[in-house]
Amino acid sequence: MPDYKEMYFTLFRATERAIQTLIAAQQQCEELYLSAPPERLTVLPGVVLQSTAPPCKSNVNE
Repeated sequence: MPDYKEMYFTLFRATERAIQTLIAAQQQCEELYLSAPPERLTVLPGVVLQSTAPPCKSNVNE
């Protein structure tokens, strides 16, 4: 008979390591982002941004 308890704990430990790896990677990326110099943004004259999304319809009071 398989040792389900050992199987569970093996999977649990591996899952916990994977989560910790993802958290560490996210924290490293956040540090890289925060330590990067700010980008200079330039507004171009005469450029009009238009939304391509259709207008929202409200269902209020219908």
